[in-house]
Formats: sequence, C-alpha cells, structure tokens
Amino acid sequence: MPTTVLSGFTHNFLGNAPAWYKQVILLFLIANPLIVWTLGPAVAGWALVGEFIFTLAMALKCYPLLPGGLLAIEALLVGMTSADAVYHEVLVNFPVILLLMFMVAGIYFMKELLLVTFTQILVGVRSKSALSLLFCAAAAVLSAFLDALTVTAVIISVAVGFYSVYHKVASGKGYHHSDHNANSDEHVIELHREDLDKFRAFLRSLLMHGAIGTALGGVSTMVGEPQNLLIAKVVGWDFVSFFLRMAPVSLPVLVAGLTTCWLLEKLRWFGYGARLPKPVRQVLEEFADNERTKRTKADQAALWVQAMAALVLVVGLAFHLAEVGLIGLLVIILITSFTGVTDEHQIGKAFQESLPFTSLLVVFFAIVAVIHEQHLFKPIIDFVLSLPQDQQPGMFFIANGLLSMISDNVFVATVYISEIKQALDAGSIDYEHFQELAIAINTGTNLPSVATPNGQAAFLFLLTSAIAPLVRLSYGRMVVMAFPYTIVMGAVGLFCVINLV
Repeated sequence: MPTTVLSGFTHNFLGNAPAWYKQVILLFLIANPLIVWTLGPAVAGWALVGEFIFTLAMALKCYPLLPGGLLAIEALLVGMTSADAVYHEVLVNFPVILLLMFMVAGIYFMKELLLVTFTQILVGVRSKSALSLLFCAAAAVLSAFLDALTVTAVIISVAVGFYSVYHKVASGKGYHHSDHNANSDEHVIELHREDLDKFRAFLRSLLMHGAIGTALGGVSTMVGEPQNLLIAKVVGWDFVSFFLRMAPVSLPVLVAGLTTCWLLEKLRWFGYGARLPKPVRQVLEEFADNERTKRTKADQAALWVQAMAALVLVVGLAFHLAEVGLIGLLVIILITSFTGVTDEHQIGKAFQESLPFTSLLVVFFAIVAVIHEQHLFKPIIDFVLSLPQDQQPGMFFIANGLLSMISDNVFVATVYISEIKQALDAGSIDYEHFQELAIAINTGTNLPSVATPNGQAAFLFLLTSAIAPLVRLSYGRMVVMAFPYTIVMGAVGLFCVINLV
C-alpha cells in the first residue's frame, strides 16, 4: 500500500497495469515533446503512431483508451495537431459514432433471441464439423446485418453460460446453484476433470470459428465493422451498393473460410477438432429442456418482439431508410417499449458495452488528425499511386493487411481511406479507380487482420472477455488457431482483389 501522497499518485497512475508498462508510457510522454523540438513534428508523428500501436498491442495490460488518450492530449498540447482538426475528424466520422452508440446498444436488447438461436444450434447438432460450420456461418450472417462486436458478445455469453452449467455439475452442484466460482477447479470432481478439459477445447474451437465468422460476414456490408461504415460514407455507397461492390471478394472468401472451417475440424489441426464429451452433452441438453419449460408467455412474447425488431432492422438497413445509428435507436425504442424495459438503469446497461470503444475511436481520430496534419502516410500513398493502376489495389490490400495485423483495422482503414480521398479531391485518381482502392482497403483491413487479437475489435473483445481464461484461450493460442484462416482468407482475398476488382 502507498505510504506517501507521491507513492499514491504512482500507484494510481494507470491502476493495476504492470510497473514496466507505466514506465514505458511515462517514457513516451517525456520523449515526445523532446522529439518535436529536436527532430521536428513529422518524426514525432511517426513515434506517436508507433506508441499508439503499442497501446493497442498491450490492450490486455491496460485498456488503450487511457494511455492512448494521454498520448493524444499531449499531441494537442505540443502542436502536432489542433482541437479543430480533431473535431473535424470526429464530425466526418459521426455516422460511425452513431453506429457504436445505438446499434450495439440496440442489439443488447435482442440478446435473448440470439442466445436461444445459438443454444438450439449447440445442443441440436451432434456432428462437430456441422456444428462448427453452422456456428461460423451463423456468425457471418449475423455480423453482415448487425455488428461483429455484438455478435461476438452473444457467442461469449452462450459459451460462458454453458461452461458455467457444466462446471457446476462437475463440482458436484446442481446447474441452478447460484453461489459458484467457475474460475476455480478446486472443487471439480476427479471423474469430471478429463471431460472438463475436453469441453474447454471444444468451446475454444467454437469460439474461434465464431470469431472468424464475424470477420467473414463483417467484410461484406457497411454495418459489419465500424470502418465499413466510414468507408461507405466517404465513397458514397449505400447498404446494397456496398454489398455488391464487395461481393467479388467477400463471397469467394466466405466460401474459402467455411471450407477451411470444415477441413480444420476433420483434420484436427491447429487446436481444432475436439468433440463434445457425452456426459457434458447430457447435462447441457437437460439444462436447455429445463429452460424451455420455464419460459413464460411473457418471455415468449418478448422473443416475438425481438424477432420483429430484427426484421425491421434488416429491412431498414437493406433499403437504407435512415442513418444506421438511427435505425439502432429505433430498435432500442421498439424492443424496450414492448418488452416492459422502462427503467432508466436497465436501459443504461445496454450502453456499457459500446461507449468505452466509442471513446477509444474518438482517440483514434485524434491520432488520425496528427497523421493528416503532418502528412505522415503521404509518401506511402504516393508510392502506391505511382505504380501502374492495375497493381495498386493489390498493393493497398497487402499494405492494409500487414498494418492491421499489428495495429487495428479501424485505425488503418480510417487513415488510408482519408488519404486516397485527398488524392481524389486533388485529381490524382478518378472516381472509378477510387472505388477500386476503397474495396482493396476494406477487404485488406478486414481479412488478414484476423491474424492477431489486436487486429480486430471483436477478437480483442474475445481475448479480454470472461470466457478466455475459463477455456484457456491465450493470445498465443489465438494466433496459432487463427493462422490457417489468415493464410486462406488473405490469399483468396488478394487473388480476388487483383483479378476480379
């Protein structure tokens, strides 16, 4: 415990983050002004980008909003950008802010319907290969129309629920026992330990298939990932035109991804292929039957309301009846009005999942403002644009894919789409070629970025979720399990961008 006020400040700075991490962030904060004054703002801008990527990569140590926000504030104070420039970036990307604020919160109120859907899939399909394929395909379809982050949250909720149910039974308790710590195996009966380990491997593979599914579906529509909406807004695509433009790349990659899912389960490579032990299946089926019999008429009515709201959501998005975030607000109003959720605090819980990431995105835009003000990416953009036009989409796909693997796809897409928009405004490229490059940027940031957990928000959310330590899903294990998908999705995506766009 701190014994002085000074040690109290030291202890409180970035909370429970490791001491070395705190020291690194302090070093960044001290070094940046010195770099600006000695080497110039351009060099300091590159240092800032590297530092910000570091905070993303170390997201398990500390949520990037805090250290990233401190770096962004310092950039403003030393003149690397201005508050007006940051405000302009936020204003341009306001549809993305609306999406995260209202659409993710809207889907929160549809969780019961989504949980029932995934539960029926989990206990109703006995073939592991078929189950994995269904999980991956269902996640892809849902992510195309909803949001990858929210779909991942639903998959996590299902996995946590089923793991807790069996862990209670394995610990000698009933599955409705309320006072139970699923994080500890201390009370697990020896007879059940082997089944529990197999169940963990089973859930790990399903979680990864589901997470990959969100990437496969998320690339295809303007609401699948936050940067998709940003790209669509800059280029001027609506929901249907975005889907049609991405289809030459997204549909072949979807087929390749689903084929990879099936092969991995059959071959049992890279940590896949674990089957659900029979004792575990029996417990889960009994639990599902019990939940079904307990469902009241009011619960059934609520599910019907959620299903109707989902239909309204899909129609609203397909015909672009309003801004995506506003459609999310419509879903919130409809579901809460007809399911009896009228308390302010109940409604407020829906926004807890979306607002931290929304705040982090605003910090992204501050870093993007620095990049724009200092023209940091202009040499790279100029180099790619100096190549023959038929080579440019492929090079953009590769560049965006590699950067997204080590940083974050929203960040990379925001920078690159803004830079090529400036090239369009300057007359360096025509509108048709601008659209081709936008396709390469969108697919490049969405597909190869599955290589690492920090590449996509949904993957990072899975890594930092409650289920990851329960099923022993570490950063390294996620990288290994994502590797075959990365190779297949990246290679097929690059081929389609070069030959079909």
